[in-house]
Amino acid sequence: MVTLFTDTDTDITPKVAAEYGYKLISMPYSYNGKTVYPYEDFDVFDAHAFYDMLRSGVLPTTSALGQERYMQYFEPEFAEGNDIFYVHFSRAMTNTFDSMDRAVATLKEKYPERKFWELDTKGITIGSYNIVREVGDLFLKGKTPEEIIEWGKTEVDKFAIYFFADDLKFFRRSGRVSGLAATMCSLIGIRPIIHMNSEGKMVSIGKAKGRRNAIEALIGYVDELGEDVTAHRIVVAQTDAMDIATRVGELLKQKYGPDIRLEYVDCNPTAGSHCGPNGVGVSFHAKHR
Repeated sequence: MVTLFTDTDTDITPKVAAEYGYKLISMPYSYNGKTVYPYEDFDVFDAHAFYDMLRSGVLPTTSALGQERYMQYFEPEFAEGNDIFYVHFSRAMTNTFDSMDRAVATLKEKYPERKFWELDTKGITIGSYNIVREVGDLFLKGKTPEEIIEWGKTEVDKFAIYFFADDLKFFRRSGRVSGLAATMCSLIGIRPIIHMNSEGKMVSIGKAKGRRNAIEALIGYVDELGEDVTAHRIVVAQTDAMDIATRVGELLKQKYGPDIRLEYVDCNPTAGSHCGPNGVGVSFHAKHR
């Protein structure tokens, strides 16, 4: 038997995870001396309360998991005779997967007959969410881990994500986005357009003056890069900015039809600690990222 894993940085909630049988690895964030593990320390993510906390001036930090915690997730599966397939957020964004590698190596010595596969979505939030959903669909159709890994060699780089944020002090502090002059952009009201590249890193690749132009820029990237858009999910993420996200969704329906597979997703709190409130992004199937 193969047990599916994903992590909370992919925006997958326990409800969605249950549709496929995914087990969730919780990626923590900390504030005011307290560390919180999503869906372990709470059952439902209150996005409005979390992003209001950020608006009030709280600046959460994030941290990598240690080897022992990965072993706590994985060893019960190996001990029961199950293999593991883990679909995770981008390796290029964190050193947490170094701890995972050590945990898996240690467990493989104890359980040499067990197998471990991983698929790097080279994304985070909805870019990963889209792929985790697609992998779940394939798994339910009976595809093997090996077949899904082969699928991923082409398809992972065809799920694009483009997004913008209102207050760039969060990105400035985290240093996670290359090519981003956060101080300048905050001062003059320009919103950079950020995407996840084929290396799994966040890169600022454009800029827009004001929310309206930022929204139009997102739609423009879907138009320019979209491939078989209507045959796949189009996922819109928001950091307590449903009014903006809904506008993006309305424009997508105008262009691609009212029956598109459109989903709205709350950006998870760990990634949201870097994005800040009032941000919106879109993930879609593309020619390339």
